[in-house]
Amino acid sequence: SSDAHYPYSCNPINILAAQNSMRKLWYCGDVQVRGEYSYFTKSFLKEKGVTLEITEQDKKILKEGTVDFYSLSYYTSGTDCLDQKVDTDSGNFNLGAANPYLKKSEWGWAFDPDGLRWVLNEIYGRYHIPLFIAENGLGAIDEVSEDGKVHDQYRIEYLRKHIEQIHLAISDGAEMMGYCPWSAIDLISTHEGMVKRYGFIYVDRDEFDLKTLDRYKKDSFYWYKKVIASNGEDLTD
Repeated sequence: SSDAHYPYSCNPINILAAQNSMRKLWYCGDVQVRGEYSYFTKSFLKEKGVTLEITEQDKKILKEGTVDFYSLSYYTSGTDCLDQKVDTDSGNFNLGAANPYLKKSEWGWAFDPDGLRWVLNEIYGRYHIPLFIAENGLGAIDEVSEDGKVHDQYRIEYLRKHIEQIHLAISDGAEMMGYCPWSAIDLISTHEGMVKRYGFIYVDRDEFDLKTLDRYKKDSFYWYKKVIASNGEDLTD
């Protein structure tokens, strides 16, 4: 997951904390793209008392086995605050301090499409290889309305705003290979079961009752079908 990380304030201790959070993002990327561990990864491992046994042959393999593109998932952003006690965000993991400028989902995930543009620019500026978004989506409580449909305009808005930021990142100069939202069909969420739905297609079941297992195309299904047909150009309702 490639989440943007911001300092809660301009206090240098928070800026350094946010920088450290971003360093964790580069931990794997540097090995896979540059073919070597970064200087701060080596320092971090040394601080934790970890010694990697890496042979010259290992180093050669890492250098020769680098990737051709960088894939990532993006859902939200985090905020780092070490100089005071503030409200915190929660999701499937600790997101740090609550960002007062962002709205949140029922599960504490901050809505931050602008952060996607920031992350794409940071990654492309660091590695200069094509980028591919493998996951991006909104988990929400979807319900079938009286007309037998699922009107998930909130999901459409989430995806539209994130795709708009991808267009802006491309205009900034970042090279994008593709974009895949999460997900095509409702599935069991790792932490919240079936109550938290991500798909374009609604599945009639819950955590403990299989019900009919019927499928219903949500409004977002038809909207995204149009987005695909236009290669991301038509984002209108």
